[in-house]
Parts: sequence; structure tokens; C-alpha cells
Amino acid sequence: MLRENEPEMPEISTDKVCFVVTKSRELLAEDVGAQCDSSNATDDGFSSVLTDAGDRPARLELVAFIDALDSDERDALVALVLIGRGDFERSDWRAAVKSAGERRDGGATNYLMGTPLLPDYLEDALSAFDQSCRGFEEREAPGI
Repeated sequence: MLRENEPEMPEISTDKVCFVVTKSRELLAEDVGAQCDSSNATDDGFSSVLTDAGDRPARLELVAFIDALDSDERDALVALVLIGRGDFERSDWRAAVKSAGERRDGGATNYLMGTPLLPDYLEDALSAFDQSCRGFEEREAPGI
């Protein structure tokens, strides 16, 4: 049950959360390519040209999207992760946002990108707020 004055839905739109879910799933599904070694391309049969760790389109797009969110939206996104993984309940929304804000020093983008189950946590949190990403792929990407 929500406490008095608790928001029905966090300070970030469901479409923005679903965009992060979709892009993070794409990122998880990407082939990371061959592992680069210190040799030159002719020594490894040119397989080193297949490496793209720093230039993966889904990663670049997701990082740019998260970086473009305002600080309240980034805190809300981190708070949703905290709720999705069970650190907080829906009714503890404000405490989750406060905790997320305290993590700003390390950077919300780095924290989110380093969360292995990011899309699952976000979907679980959306479910706690009676929201879902069902049908999101059919809509346009949200503007920042």
C-alpha cells in the first residue's frame, strides 16, 4: 500500500524506462566479437577487426540516452533497479530515490551499465507500479 503523498508512478515516464529495458536487452544479446590480442591483424587472420567492445551501437545509444536524462530521472531509474531487485518496496519509493541520489558519486550511468540484470530489475519494478513494457517496441523511442 502506498503511503500518503507517494507517487503512483516514479518521476520518469514508462516509455523511457522501457527504452532502457529494450536497449539493455539488445546489448545483452549482441555478439561481443572476437577477443583482441596484442598481435597485429595479419597474425590472427584478421579476426581482431571483429572486435567492437567500445563501438557497440546499442551500448553507445543506451549510454547516451541515460546521460541525457535529467538527474531526477536518473535517480528514478536507479531507484527502480533497487525496487526491482528487492532492496526496497514500492511503498518505499522516496527512500529508494534518496538512496539512488546518494550513489551519484560513482555515476548513475556506470552503475546502471554495470547491472547485469538491468532489464529484469526494471521490468519487475514497473510491474510493482502496475506498469509494463508490453507493446513498447511498436511505439516511437521517447524524447529526452
